[in-house]
Amino acid sequence: MAVWTLLRQEATALWGGGKGISLIAVATTWGLLVGARMIYPVILPYLQSDYGLSLTVAGSLVSVLWLFGSIGQLPGGILADRYNERTLLGLSALGVAVALGIVVTSSSAIILFAATALWGLAHSLYPIARITFLSKRYEERLGSALGVTMATGDIGQTVLPPIATVIAAGVAWQAGLGFVAPLLLVAGIVIFIAVPPLRTSTGETSETGETDETDDPISLRDTLGVFRTLRRPEMAMMSLILFLYIFIWQSFTAFYPTYLTSVKEIDPAIASLLFGFFFAVGVIVKPVGGAAYDRIGMRGSLVGVLLPPVAGFLLLPLVDQLWALVVITALISTMLGSGAITQSYLADSFSDAMQGTGLGVIRTTTATLGAGGPLVFGIVADYGYFNEGYIVLAVIMATVILLTLRMPQTS
Repeated sequence: MAVWTLLRQEATALWGGGKGISLIAVATTWGLLVGARMIYPVILPYLQSDYGLSLTVAGSLVSVLWLFGSIGQLPGGILADRYNERTLLGLSALGVAVALGIVVTSSSAIILFAATALWGLAHSLYPIARITFLSKRYEERLGSALGVTMATGDIGQTVLPPIATVIAAGVAWQAGLGFVAPLLLVAGIVIFIAVPPLRTSTGETSETGETDETDDPISLRDTLGVFRTLRRPEMAMMSLILFLYIFIWQSFTAFYPTYLTSVKEIDPAIASLLFGFFFAVGVIVKPVGGAAYDRIGMRGSLVGVLLPPVAGFLLLPLVDQLWALVVITALISTMLGSGAITQSYLADSFSDAMQGTGLGVIRTTTATLGAGGPLVFGIVADYGYFNEGYIVLAVIMATVILLTLRMPQTS
């Protein structure tokens, strides 16, 4: 009964005051964006066949998507500190829709890679603007709001890849990826209608109808203040934790469907469902992780979601039965809860004026370095060390846990 009461209180707080509609719009669009990005791993075999790509080159294609999705987050964060988030969120959705159209009509590998880079840049406008928007709408419940939004992202990652697999097998891979584009066009329009312009530039009218004369352009000295914050030991440690986590997550998600079909000899349709199940568990884990951050702090909640994946990665090479793979996938998927924890912690570490810029610096740096994960893992797989690669991921995850335990406790 206490659990249901707690859930009802959280839902009421998130929905009340007219906030629910904008939360749904932001969360749904995020689900489409990250769901589309997770279609790439399940159609890699088609891309390898059509464009003559090796596993290493196919992995570098995923790395390009993540790399440019990372590079753009610093300018995206700076823009989020200067202009209203609604514009950035809407333009991101519309930009990705256009980029997807170019990807599915590309006539060569070069165009495919260029369109993928454009896709990543357009996507990069969304993540930080989403966090800064939620931090202003839900000052006391950022962890819960961000957890719900990220869980909606996992719904997209659960539903869209299996749909894409069926469409790709029955029609063409272009249709399996391209069907998301019109949905993103609609989502972009809804963003402009449903999301209030909380962040305004100097002299523009805010959501309340008042003119904001205090939001002056941020100076270079103010921007450099972000780096003073980053020099704090706990911020440097959290940046390292985030980098290692991104490296693990991107390496795993880029090749898990391929690993299941080529090493475990699972049917592609079943492999895509198992891949979707990985994100389905995140629908539960992410809100729980965000709520745990709000109540018990970063360290305890982060260790709790990162311990099961260590066991999962170690056991994965040892089993072949489908039921065992389902259990191991569930163990690994608890790591998805870390996003709501680490990003809430980072957002709370910066002032409102520099929140977007600070998040942009950290996310661009860590995600850019972490984007090398699929490339490195692809090389390892090409040399026949797929199973050993997962053992290495387990060791890296254990390192992340040890680093987390060295972080100061938060209340």
